[in-house]
Parts: sequence; structure tokens; C-alpha cells
Amino acid sequence: MRMLLRRWVLAALAVTLSGGLLSPATAQEDLIFRKSTVWKMLTPNDKLAVYGVDDPIVEGVACHYTVPEKGGVSGMFGVAEEVSEVSLACRQIGPIKFKEKAEQGDVVFRERRSLVWKKMQIVRGCDTKRNVLVYLVYTDKLIDGSPQNSTSTVPIMPWGTSGEPPKCSEWIR
Repeated sequence: MRMLLRRWVLAALAVTLSGGLLSPATAQEDLIFRKSTVWKMLTPNDKLAVYGVDDPIVEGVACHYTVPEKGGVSGMFGVAEEVSEVSLACRQIGPIKFKEKAEQGDVVFRERRSLVWKKMQIVRGCDTKRNVLVYLVYTDKLIDGSPQNSTSTVPIMPWGTSGEPPKCSEWIR
């Protein structure tokens, strides 16, 4: 029994480390604000947190997402498994410039939502017919993922006097 527990712990550690070491470079998030939703007397409140993140490959696009954050004792110690509901809004905030080619569904941002098993991801795609960037946020779990998701689109438009906007289809591998 002890050997089985040790193997399980080592396997969980390997999954955790490989997720951190093998994940692609992703954007950095900025906390915009938090708003309490459930008051707790002696421990932190449950909150909604709004974060901003810039697309690391596509200049001129910013996304904002809102996630629930658990309070209570488990939230206070950072061991609460967060729920899967996440909302997303992405907008063009300047001239669009692609830094490099990317795959459909490449990760823009990734965050752990539990100690080991669950993570939230924002991924990017290109609607080549309409020249629109498509961003999808979802959570997945090693064993059982969640179908809850949110999508936001960014039509690539001219900005100021920058001329003709780029075609996202030219930047997809």
C-alpha cells in the first residue's frame, strides 16, 4: 500500500513538472480588479477577478477574462479547486502585427486552476474566410474536462493610417 501511494505521488509530481517545463511561452496576466461575491467572516471572501492579457504573438490585441476565486480555508491556503466558469472578451487595441507564424489553437495564456489536475487556457485561431482572430477560453482536467467555455473574436481592421491590415491566413502554419 505504501509503495502504491509513493508511485501515485511521484506520478502526480511528474505530471505537474512536465506541464510547467513543456508548456509554451505564454502571455503575462495583469490583475485589473477583484469584487467579492460571498462574504466570509474569518477567511477570505469568494471573489470574481478580472485580468488583462496581451497576445504574445499578435501585437495590437488584448484580452480580458473574469474568473471566480474561492475563499474560505482552502482558498486561503491556495489548495481550492477553482470552478470552470470563465468569461472572455478580446479587442483590437492598436495596429495588428504578427510576430511569427502560429498554429490554429495555439495557447495564448495558461493558468492552473487546482493544485495538479485542472488548468484554464486561452487559445487563438484564425477564421481565414473573414480575416478574424478567434479566442477561446476553457478549462480542462486530466481525467474529466469541462464543456464550459467562452469565445471572443477580433476582426482585423485598419488602425489609423497604417494602411491595409494583415491577413491572419498568411500567419497560420
